Amino acid sequence: MKAWRISLAMACIAMLGACQRAPSPAGETPTPSTAAPAAAATAAAASTAGQPAQVSATQDMPALAIDTIDGKRFDLAQHRGRWVVVNFWATWCGPCLKEMPALSALDTMREYIDVVGLAYEDTTPEEMRAFLKKHPVSYPIALIDVYAPPGDFETPAGLPTTWLIRPDGKIAKRFIGPVEPHDIEAAITAAGGPAPPADKAG
Repeated sequence: MKAWRISLAMACIAMLGACQRAPSPAGETPTPSTAAPAAAATAAAASTAGQPAQVSATQDMPALAIDTIDGKRFDLAQHRGRWVVVNFWATWCGPCLKEMPALSALDTMREYIDVVGLAYEDTTPEEMRAFLKKHPVSYPIALIDVYAPPGDFETPAGLPTTWLIRPDGKIAKRFIGPVEPHDIEAAITAAGGPAPPADKAG
């Protein structure tokens, strides 16, 4: 039977629709949970059943260790002491592509901010490398297996979805829809982090 293919197609259509909807207000207070181990077990069961997995809750201090497209390893735990932007996106998501240059600039210009992009789609590393040659960014990109997504982050209901992680590893804020660097920097300042440097007037 090919019921799982139908399920996957329906999921992709739903995600595409979410991507094309008007974005929610710039920031949204996250609802972290300590129930992620159970959510991870649910995701693993769905993967075993041959269907895209769904994680229902995000841990207060999520773990993320994943191989990136450039052959390196990104481990969120190794970025303690820095603010980390975890951006869920996809190549077919127009708003995702529009925010990538700004996220790349943020990653480059702010020494205390690191960005990682998690491509939430069913594609191959070769196809992703070819895509990134046309759309280069300064931050690492990792492919997410939709059948076994990271167990500590809830499955995004729409793309892009961005999580801001505090230097102590805890969730600071969630953004649903396109996000601008000033939104992220404002969230960092509001959470007790450094204020962005003042723009120099000419």
